[in-house]
Amino acid sequence: MSRTLRGRDYLSLADFSGEEIREILALAVTFKRDQRSGHDHGLLRGKSLAMIFEKPSLRTRVTFELGMRQLGGHAVVLGSAEIQLGVRESVADVAANLERWVDGIMARTFEHATVEALAAGARVPVINGLSGLEHPCQALADLLTVQEKIGDFAGSAAAWVGDGNNVCHSFLLGAAKLGLSVHVATPEGYAPDPTVVAAARTAGEQTGAVVRLTHGPYEAVAGAKVIYTDVWTSMGQEAEKAARARAFAPFQVDGKLVAAADPEVVVLHCLPAHRGEEITSDVLDGPHSAVLDQAENRLHAQKALLALLL
Repeated sequence: MSRTLRGRDYLSLADFSGEEIREILALAVTFKRDQRSGHDHGLLRGKSLAMIFEKPSLRTRVTFELGMRQLGGHAVVLGSAEIQLGVRESVADVAANLERWVDGIMARTFEHATVEALAAGARVPVINGLSGLEHPCQALADLLTVQEKIGDFAGSAAAWVGDGNNVCHSFLLGAAKLGLSVHVATPEGYAPDPTVVAAARTAGEQTGAVVRLTHGPYEAVAGAKVIYTDVWTSMGQEAEKAARARAFAPFQVDGKLVAAADPEVVVLHCLPAHRGEEITSDVLDGPHSAVLDQAENRLHAQKALLALLL
């Protein structure tokens, strides 16, 4: 196993090359195969991971905690009430203490600046388990799922339909670095961050991936082998829910929209899903859906990330 990523922070896919992303995915494939055959890896025996949660979690907590355990290590869960980052104690002080006890830190935060501050203050690897700007761990699971379902990324296109949010940002960056084009359809005013789009387009110049923005969901899905959507209202945006529901209503992923894509299109959603809002139940539970494969792949992709960084 390569040691080239040892000690690195994982805050954004912008900081990792296409080759490094492929290395993580390749190890994830190995871990997934070996787990299903009953083979265990003790690569992180004696290692520990602090897991900081400012936001609630199902998939992130379970997959990181189990991932550490399956690799022979140990995870410590720290909820928002226990440490109160920046309130009870500064982020820098939390980081300085944790680095004396643990071998890595995973943080699921509201502000991206919080994970950046943790990384600046700790000499152990810091993993962005979700921030307001990016969700790079989710993107690894997404890309692993796409790889499993359609094979090579080059020459294919995915459609992002909905909000240009943190999940969209990480998917754009990762897809572009692997040669997968992404057509993003959002209502006016909800496009992804221009800086992220520019970075993805720069990456795409090297791989042939095209990043295109539109306000038409049917335009975005035409010929797409992947349709990806997410909730219209993320945590912390509850006050905007009514306005967002009106703006996003034409962007629902339903059977009609799926039928406008490639006949073998794969539908993704990072979950949790709001059935009947951004996606209909017949699509979420239908033959094109790979959402549970995505959820499972969080475990394998994050195990690979942990094994390479720690």
